[in-house]
Amino acid sequence: MARSGELPKVSAAATAAVRHEGWMLRYGRRKIGRSFVRTRYFVLDNKLLAYYKKQPKDNMVPVKALQIDGNCRVEDRGLKTHHGQMVYVLCIYNKKEKENHITMGAHDIEDALVWKKKLELLIDQQQDTMTAKNRKAFASLDFDMEFGGPLSFSDRDSPPDSVHDWTKEPDIGLSDQNDTNHAYSRKNWRLLRCQNGLRIFEELVEVEYLARSCSRAMRAVGVVEATCESIFGLIMSMDVTRYEWDCSFQYGSLVEEVDGHTAILYHRLQLNWLVWPRDLCYVRYWRRNDDGSYVVLFRSTEHQNCGPQPGFVRAFIESGGFKISPLKCVNGRPRTQVQHLMQIDLKGWGVNYFSSFQYYSLLQMLNCVAGLREYFSQTDDIHPVPRIPVMSTMATVSKLKKDKKLQETDLKTKQADFGQVDNKNLDMIDEESEEDDDYQVPEANLEEAPTRSDSDAKYTDPIDLSCFSGIIRRDANEKSRNCWTVPDSKLFKVRSESFPHDKSKVPATKYLMELVAIDWLRDIKRMDHVARRKGCAAQVAAEKGMFTFVVNIQIPGSSHYSLVLYFVTRTLEKGSLLQRFADGDDDFRNSRLKLIPSVPKGSWIVRQSVGSTPCLLGKAVDCSYMRGQEYIEVDVDIGSSAVANGVLGLVFGVVTTLIVDMAFLIQANTYDELPEQLLGAARLSNIEPSSAIVPVLDK
Repeated sequence: MARSGELPKVSAAATAAVRHEGWMLRYGRRKIGRSFVRTRYFVLDNKLLAYYKKQPKDNMVPVKALQIDGNCRVEDRGLKTHHGQMVYVLCIYNKKEKENHITMGAHDIEDALVWKKKLELLIDQQQDTMTAKNRKAFASLDFDMEFGGPLSFSDRDSPPDSVHDWTKEPDIGLSDQNDTNHAYSRKNWRLLRCQNGLRIFEELVEVEYLARSCSRAMRAVGVVEATCESIFGLIMSMDVTRYEWDCSFQYGSLVEEVDGHTAILYHRLQLNWLVWPRDLCYVRYWRRNDDGSYVVLFRSTEHQNCGPQPGFVRAFIESGGFKISPLKCVNGRPRTQVQHLMQIDLKGWGVNYFSSFQYYSLLQMLNCVAGLREYFSQTDDIHPVPRIPVMSTMATVSKLKKDKKLQETDLKTKQADFGQVDNKNLDMIDEESEEDDDYQVPEANLEEAPTRSDSDAKYTDPIDLSCFSGIIRRDANEKSRNCWTVPDSKLFKVRSESFPHDKSKVPATKYLMELVAIDWLRDIKRMDHVARRKGCAAQVAAEKGMFTFVVNIQIPGSSHYSLVLYFVTRTLEKGSLLQRFADGDDDFRNSRLKLIPSVPKGSWIVRQSVGSTPCLLGKAVDCSYMRGQEYIEVDVDIGSSAVANGVLGLVFGVVTTLIVDMAFLIQANTYDELPEQLLGAARLSNIEPSSAIVPVLDK
């Protein structure tokens, strides 16, 4: 009775009209490649997003308008540089008509996030309407969904135990999915010292592939009385304001803007203990997680426009960055936990002989967290706009390449309104979360035949694996390389039967399907529909009357790679969630297929970039589905997301040193579908790109 009594109220809230308006920035690029920013008045009303040159009156015609429906997406294009200022840019587009889009931005990231939340709420409402024909009518429960933001990678459906609450995690602040990883975190870090109100930790793990001169990772943790957005804006700036809180900063400039989430920077250090000054050239990648926290990651790189500088020794960042996590307010004042990690090789002959140089230099760099705390405690109402100078001598070649590319793109798209901006990636992963995404409850008077939860499926005898083979071998030895195994299902947490009431998650039970083989393919072009390949595990299973779920993870690059996982079950239970997924339409599939990633072994920067929060793949990247007679294949295009590409750039270079877990499930959105159950999972150990083969695909 309690449920049915709450339904009218919930249903009304779910279908409430979404309206928002205000002054924002219109960001774009001209045909010659230069960026421009115009102030425009944006209005979101009655499923229509439009902008005007001035606040509209009567029946004023908008400059441009876009109809918002379930096929629309909000792409987080991150921070773009315009005359030294950073603009946070959003692109709203229709997946079926990608040339029809609106780009908007703001200097204040909080303003952009409000718009992002409103737009996604409206899109979700339209998607619910689109998929209503393929399921029973359900009323929506409001789970107070927070702002979205990673792949989140950062839970891009939900965090481990509830909404991403980093304040409940261990001090090291890793985005871990399970208690095993929490134990790993506590075991491998120790408190080194306390100074200036900071706790300084040192990582205990020895890594074989690092140079002897490279320090162990050290991390400073402190609390700053400011919002995450204010701290993030200050950290992203490399102008004169950095002198006020970072005592190790001498100079910084932009070498190349790769995309809105990734940039290559040149950075000179001001260290007291070294005779020869140090400088850095590194990739900076950032993302916003679903709980409002920010992750900023650093890793050294080489760039043709940023070679060695006279009078400087080029240091090397193995792993580093910031994590900015919201805490509960005290006396109405915002509080934020700031963590700064650094693992660096300062290079030079003296470092090997005097280890104290490296130690005290690291402490000086980590002390910037105390500088942030004091900076905000001595000023009021700070809303920093990120600024970063561009060194012309370093950016000239890069800029010419970008200008040429933009001109070619503009000719192809025939856009008369504005030049197109880096339209390679048209989605956000991490980053979009579906944690608490419009959880649905069946209305009593609309029930027909009850749907079956996958957890109701009867377990059958184990499948004979001897008839299946793949390119990557199976090996459960933890020290083996270029192999896979199946991790314990209890390492992953899924929605419990009581999730609608308390958002609780429980360790997963037995897998619904069995992972029988993994293929590792490469080609000069993207490989689609690989399940049609003769002799692959899907074809073998079909000959034996078994059903296969094929996941084709497509990795872009100069050589295209495909990691293909084959999950097999003896029968496809009629009425089960898996059967509805296999025989449903793409809208239903995109709203349900979920990935839970985890990195049991890897550096801090990799664990932070990958995260462990579940992600609805269809909302994070472009997914294509192929339904065969005895299989369904999902092609996951990593290249369709700017955020996913940024993560890939950090991870793929060190993939031979990683152990990565991936679990797949179909999200439960009704009481009848709970508790959730994993389709299957894979643990990949130290994968070698050179072991991939070129497949022969049937036309």
